[in-house]
Amino acid sequence: MKNGTWHISVPMTAGDMLKEIRGNQVAFQDCFIADFLFLLTVPLLTIPEIPGSLPISSPRGSQLMADWYDCVLSFVVVVADMETFQTNDSFRTWTRVRVPPNILTDDERHSVSDMNLSQDGIFFLINGILYVKSFHEFTRLGRNVDLPDGGIIGITSRKWCWVRYLMKAKRGRSSMAIWTENEVYLGYTGLKFVKIITTENLKKLLNISPATTLTIHNVEYTAHPLELALLLNYCVTCTVSKKVYLVIYNEDSKEWAHQDFALDVAIDSFLIPRFLYSAMPEFILWDKHRIYYYYHNLTITGVLQTPTESGNLSRLSDNSIIHDVFTDYFGNIVVKMENNIMFYFKINIRDAVKLHLWTNSTIKSVTSMNAWGQVYLIYVFENGTIHPQEYPLKLEAESIAFQRKEKCPYIAFHNNIFTVFYFLDKGQNLSVWAQIVYPENVGLYIIVESYGPKILEQKEQVHYEIASGYCTKTMTVTFSQNVNYEAVDDYFKLQHQNTGLLLVQIRPSEYARTCPRSQNVFQVAVGCDGNKFIAVKGFNKKECLRHDFIYIIEKSFLRNRPSKNLRVRYNWKEYGCPLRLDFREKFHPLLQLYDDNGFVEDVGVNFIVWEIHGRDDYTFNNTMKKSGCLNEAQTWKSMTTLNKHLPLEDAWGPENYKHCFSYAIGKPGDLNQPYEIINKSNHNHLVWPVDHSGMYVFRVKILDPNYSFCNLTAIFAIETFGVIPSPSVYLVASLLFLLTLLFFSVLVLSYFHYMRIYKRYIYAPLHKPERKQKTN
Repeated sequence: MKNGTWHISVPMTAGDMLKEIRGNQVAFQDCFIADFLFLLTVPLLTIPEIPGSLPISSPRGSQLMADWYDCVLSFVVVVADMETFQTNDSFRTWTRVRVPPNILTDDERHSVSDMNLSQDGIFFLINGILYVKSFHEFTRLGRNVDLPDGGIIGITSRKWCWVRYLMKAKRGRSSMAIWTENEVYLGYTGLKFVKIITTENLKKLLNISPATTLTIHNVEYTAHPLELALLLNYCVTCTVSKKVYLVIYNEDSKEWAHQDFALDVAIDSFLIPRFLYSAMPEFILWDKHRIYYYYHNLTITGVLQTPTESGNLSRLSDNSIIHDVFTDYFGNIVVKMENNIMFYFKINIRDAVKLHLWTNSTIKSVTSMNAWGQVYLIYVFENGTIHPQEYPLKLEAESIAFQRKEKCPYIAFHNNIFTVFYFLDKGQNLSVWAQIVYPENVGLYIIVESYGPKILEQKEQVHYEIASGYCTKTMTVTFSQNVNYEAVDDYFKLQHQNTGLLLVQIRPSEYARTCPRSQNVFQVAVGCDGNKFIAVKGFNKKECLRHDFIYIIEKSFLRNRPSKNLRVRYNWKEYGCPLRLDFREKFHPLLQLYDDNGFVEDVGVNFIVWEIHGRDDYTFNNTMKKSGCLNEAQTWKSMTTLNKHLPLEDAWGPENYKHCFSYAIGKPGDLNQPYEIINKSNHNHLVWPVDHSGMYVFRVKILDPNYSFCNLTAIFAIETFGVIPSPSVYLVASLLFLLTLLFFSVLVLSYFHYMRIYKRYIYAPLHKPERKQKTN
């Protein structure tokens, strides 16, 4: 604390966006600190205004249009009837968005009918044609990016922030949707667009006669991070009325689901949907005068009621029409009329109240959400300036509730859900609890709802207490999965069937406009966490000289026995620092599991290792018999022989692993072979040859099929060294004996040779004397 103010240092990661300060509520003592949602991220840059550019705007006299990034609420673009404005700090500062001359006519520049904000820039819909304004250019989009050259009637983007989500499909999640009367396109980062459906295909999906008329009415992203909803117009004669149907598209499964929804409206009616922040498909629709609600997975429906005029908001606002509807993460819903009169209700509430007049009816305004998740008003004046003003929605709502004597039916609603995203891997479970405190005899309870594939088991336990006229109910919910993936026919298919994304919400059975929060929504992703990885303990990239080098592996040490030695480049960046071991020292790898939060646990399940360059001049100290095998265990030799069509790294893994500890699995064989499977406790070690040193680069892979949905692998390198041992004592003695025998043999032979020469000449002089010649 500094000068009476708390200063908090918050660690951040790249995916951190929205934060929440949550008070530790103490019931019955009035010690409450309101939950506070705020944005903490690097601000995005606004598009610079180039001198000589011209204004771009909506038609004269039209209402304001606004859009913002789903996860960066402070970055907003507003289109008025004289200019377009942008900000990256909720309009504390702002600049104009203008376009180069000679691209649009004057009429086209003032004919923006829709606008959308994306990572690729600001998209403008003008006379059925889509344009994009980026940092460097203003471009018309059409066939050059697989979009129609005209006839586009609407564009939309996501409204709710989901920084993390699980998507099994390789193509990423779309950022915007574009549609004509008969086609729907999805837009991805990098100006990539894909057509996903036509009305002809939708007729087949809905079993509608080809002779009838089916057109796309409107498109909106749901609160689900991977789903998109289509409102469809259906009619036969198309003269007086039409039916509006709803289908939902899942971008991951690419499946279309026809919802139990049908609304009869006039032929010229136009409805705008807004999906609420909920796990279940819940949304509101509005036309010019009324709000339609669809709650609890479309099971509770109706027209939003008012104290008078049967829900016709126009009659309660001097015949003005609905301009915009604001929704937030706390369940608040504000309906703003064109003359700035506002109505208020909350999710799952079926009637609205009129708020106090806040703004002059002649000023053009639009509602938005600031960096801390609160509503504020954006005013645009005739002189081309813009001004933000915070709107105290909570105080205004409480003022109305005080007059109407409305009270929240419960005293407190607590839970331990501190994140909106949970990952479940194999063998893991998730337990959350929620507690509600309410007056005696009210009869409240806690409801848990989930939306998504049925891949988790859900168990609930309720604890009930009553004291001093107040009841406390605590519910603990546990999500788990009990599937055995070992020795199945199709391992990857079974994995795919049991992975997916669920949305879960926990809410009280009743609430009112005065309750602080309606429900808690979070994701449960079952599958592979991309931030999870394994590493071998004791290996790093810091304790050695950082350099690549080249070494040679002798051909006789390689698995396939090639005709030439193998030349290998040691990639330090990939392999890290090698561990130097005396080749008489055995090595037992210890695996450790990590995620984005750091160390998780030591891995205790089975894993395998192999030398990535093909070396096989190493072995293991345990035999199959010593490890307890009843039948012959799997080995690299047997698995590569069985899967000759696969590369080495794919020949053996969790998808085809079978243990050897049962007579019913495998076949009898030689149990004195090395056991090539390692785990934390089986004391199986790598053993090195002692007649030569070498460099080994191993890859390790988790073999247990029930450990993780991820294909967990890691690389480590070992360099062996040591003094090559001397030959055998017997061999040395034999050689010395032979050398000595040879020496004495030569010595004896030379003795006899020289004795023979000596005997030959001992009695005969070497030189005979010369005789004198007689003279005659």
